[in-house]
Order: sequence, then structure tokens, then C-alpha cells
Amino acid sequence: MKHVLKTHKMKHISVIDSHIHLWDLGKLTYPWLNNVPKIKKTFLLNDYDNATFGYDIEKMVFVQAECRPSQFLEEANWVSTIAESDPRLSAIVPWAPLHTGNAVAAVLEKFAKNPRIKGVRQIIQSEEDLIFCLRPDFIQGVKLLGKNNLHFELTIDPEHFPAVIKLIEYCPGTRFILDHIGNPNIAKKQIEPWKTYLKAFAESGPHYCKYSNFVCNADMEHWQIEDLRPYSEAVIETFGPEKLIWGSDWPNALRASSWSRWFKTAIELTKELSEQDREAVFRTNAIEFYKL
Repeated sequence: MKHVLKTHKMKHISVIDSHIHLWDLGKLTYPWLNNVPKIKKTFLLNDYDNATFGYDIEKMVFVQAECRPSQFLEEANWVSTIAESDPRLSAIVPWAPLHTGNAVAAVLEKFAKNPRIKGVRQIIQSEEDLIFCLRPDFIQGVKLLGKNNLHFELTIDPEHFPAVIKLIEYCPGTRFILDHIGNPNIAKKQIEPWKTYLKAFAESGPHYCKYSNFVCNADMEHWQIEDLRPYSEAVIETFGPEKLIWGSDWPNALRASSWSRWFKTAIELTKELSEQDREAVFRTNAIEFYKL
């Protein structure tokens, strides 16, 4: 039996998971996994199916998984091959060296010809230079995304918001989506300045926000739903249900939660929304943003 969204307010709907990762340690190298032994093993689509058994997953969005940068095209090709055999994997967001400016143009033109590739992620979160994204070549790379009808998938920490808002001003032709609600420090209960930055970001353009990764920003061993609630309320208030897109961040989220525990938590945190609004967060907004 499939578990679908079902409460006193919800009809049965299928779910789109807007943020999953896959990796095969026999194929590619992921240096960052050396620091997270809990998930340092191969995770393939059948593992995802096991994790989501009984739930109705209509479609999935693959987001690059930080393999060695020299292997980014191999990763994109590998995931494209998987998607050809399983049409549920209907969107791919690979990495690309946006920091190389015009040198990335040929890669983005190639990506634009693959109907499953919707955007690019180059993680800003790990950059110690808080104005890394304002380097001229990086700005040019992000501008080229828009010219190729690709969006930029933003993964940042709160302190990167001021520079990112300037980046957006420089790149009016590029769409942006914020991953993981901007990674507030939930473990230390830090609401500000994240909440103020989040509002400024939301007001800087018609951006979407991933309702994802709360659990890895909380106390991963001991989090409870009430730890997450203030952050959930803030993103719903800031973006409205029409600009939020749920994602599991599986298997990265396994450091803090099973797939089903985070899913059920997100259902509970959004229970005050109308049936139509909750369906938007868990399904239809992803269809719209990722053009599924």
C-alpha cells in the first residue's frame, strides 16, 4: 500500500522529491565523503526506492553530489543514463565551473541541449571568501546560465546572503532557487540574521526556495520537530507556499533522519496550509520551476 499525503485536509497526491543525490563509489570519487563515514557508501536508485518504499514518488530531481570537479561531465552523463531507464528521474542539476567565466560557455551550451538538465549548482557555502560569487568571472558564468535557459541552484550559509543578493542584481536574466532554506544554524537556535537575510533575498526577485535539509542544520542526533518549527514558519511567511518546493536531500539527510521521518515531519510542519497550498509545496511548484 502506498502512503501518500493524507490528513484531515489532504487528498491523496503523489510527491515530487526536488533534491536527491546518487553516487557510485566504484565510478567516481567524492572527497567530502571521507569526513562523513555514515554515508560513505554507494547509493543508487534502488536504494532510494527502498528508502521510500510505500510512498508515491512521481518524479525526482537529481542535484550534483560534489564528485571530484574533473569528473563533473562523467557524473552528468552517468545520471543521464540512469534517467533514460527510469523516467521518474526527470530533472538533473549538474556542477559546472562557473568561476571560469566565458570558458564555461561551451559546457553550458551542451547542457542546454539535454532536456533533463535544468540548471547548474556550484556550491558557494564552502567558500571562505564571502564575496567569492562576486568575482567577475563567476558573475559572467551565472549570466551565461540565463542565456542558456538554465537556472542557478544556490547552496549557501547565511553569511553569504549579502553577496548573493548583489550577484542577483548583476544577473537579471538568470533564475535562482535557494537550497535548504539558506542553511540556518538550527542546532544553535540562530534565527537572526538568517531571517532578515531570507526576506531580503525573497524580495530581490521571483526566487523559489527548497523546503529541505532542516534536519542536517539541527542537532543531528537529538532534533525534535519543535526545533524546526520556527524556521518552517519563517520560510512559509517569507516565500509563501507558491514559492516553496519540498526536497529530501537523500541520502545526505541520512546523517540526521530517515527519508520517511523527514517527510512526515515536513507534512506535520505544513499542516496549517490549505490542501491546494500543500500540494503546491510537495508537487506542483516543482513541476513549474523545473519544467517537468
